[in-house]
Amino acid sequence: MVWVIAIAAFVFLVVSTIIFLASRYKRCPSDKILVVYGKVGVGQSARCIHGGGAFIWPLIQDYSYMSLTPITINIPLQKALSMQNIRIDVPSTFTIGISTETDIMTNAAERLLNLDQKEIEEMAKEIIFGQLRLTVASLTIEQINQDRESFLEAIRSNVAPELSKVGLYLINVNITDITDESDYIESIGKKAAAEAINQARIDVAEQDKKGSIGQAEANRIKEIRVAENVAESQKGQKKAEADRRVFVQQQESEATIGEAVATKEKDINVAVNVAEAEKGKKKAEADRRIYVQQQEAEAVTGENIAKANIAASEAELAKKEAEARQKGEVSRREAEAEIQKAQYKAEQERLNAEEVVKQEIDKRKIEIAAEAKAERTRREAKGEADGILFKYEAEARGIKQVLESKAAGYLDLINSCNGDARAVATLLITEKLEEIVTMQVEAIKNLKIDKITVWDSGSGDGSSTSNFMSNMIRCLPPLHDVAKMAGIELPTYLGDVVDKKDQPK
Repeated sequence: MVWVIAIAAFVFLVVSTIIFLASRYKRCPSDKILVVYGKVGVGQSARCIHGGGAFIWPLIQDYSYMSLTPITINIPLQKALSMQNIRIDVPSTFTIGISTETDIMTNAAERLLNLDQKEIEEMAKEIIFGQLRLTVASLTIEQINQDRESFLEAIRSNVAPELSKVGLYLINVNITDITDESDYIESIGKKAAAEAINQARIDVAEQDKKGSIGQAEANRIKEIRVAENVAESQKGQKKAEADRRVFVQQQESEATIGEAVATKEKDINVAVNVAEAEKGKKKAEADRRIYVQQQEAEAVTGENIAKANIAASEAELAKKEAEARQKGEVSRREAEAEIQKAQYKAEQERLNAEEVVKQEIDKRKIEIAAEAKAERTRREAKGEADGILFKYEAEARGIKQVLESKAAGYLDLINSCNGDARAVATLLITEKLEEIVTMQVEAIKNLKIDKITVWDSGSGDGSSTSNFMSNMIRCLPPLHDVAKMAGIELPTYLGDVVDKKDQPK
């Protein structure tokens, strides 16, 4: 019997495991993309599968589907600015869908998962509007109107990369009609007609050379071509006008129908909501009244029962109160004694604890203050040392730079004098002569001489006065003497000093 139960349990466990594994294996239909998210791999936010299936691990993974059904979007682009600054209307229809390429599927899983079709359509419409305007702005009216294939290719090359960034793929583009508010396209038809007329006139001029027969034939061909071009121009103009009017009427009809449908749905929803609100209000009022009556009935019954219980309990209460007062008085006296003992003991412990805490706090304050003062002293000393060191380093660098500059200047000066150091010293002293003379003048200019009294010997020849002035001038050190003190000789153009013994007698 035990073996049978064990085998049955094993079979049940195997079957349950198979059913569980089968329920966690998800297959992907051909018109959908299976997106597995959660813990799917290092550096991956999701794993996309198109066709086949995948096992979804419980707790660490989950899954969702994205539909591959194409979405058709109408883009009524109006007054887009072309390269020639002419505004044109380019109504078009775009068919898009989620791409099945690996990288683009991952973009779709990251940006479009769990979005409904309307939200995806609005996102794509904003992208298409911007890129379509950009494409129109890069082309002329002739390129847009005459070479439609190149225009569509330019739209694909601009729109498709931007759609792929959100995981969408551009399936098809269809331009319904192109019009402009300045009738430039109509003027292009007129231009073609005028060119045909001019070509016909050139042909007529050429045929005039061949005689009257050729002229008549050329006139006939001219009239035929002019008529055909005029007819084609009018035909194209009428067709464009008809297409425009049809498109405008279609758009107005769709707008009117959409407004009517929206208004009807709004009125219906408002009426339904009002009715539901009124019905809920009435139901809530009825429930409230029933509940209030039930509670009042239960309250009356409870009051009667409570009164009877109160009467019975009051008698019992009086008896127990007397016994309780007796026991309570004894217990109170005993409790007061115990309380006083406990209060006395607690007060002693509290006082001891307060004293210990106070002393500990004072000790900690002293330690913190000492540490703060020491740290402040260390930081101030370090700051002052750094400042002094920086100042001396800056002064040393400045002195070094000045000395290096002077050395370089002296070296250049010596090189310019062909290595003659004596000539260099002479030049440097010559530059300083003005300062030396200035210092000599400063030495005597502030002397206050109220008067000069010269005692003449009475000879009457004025020699004493002249000797006094000459002797006074000789008191100032001549420039040549100053130069000799420095061990240099001044240039000859500054004059020379002649000793008296060398003067001719």
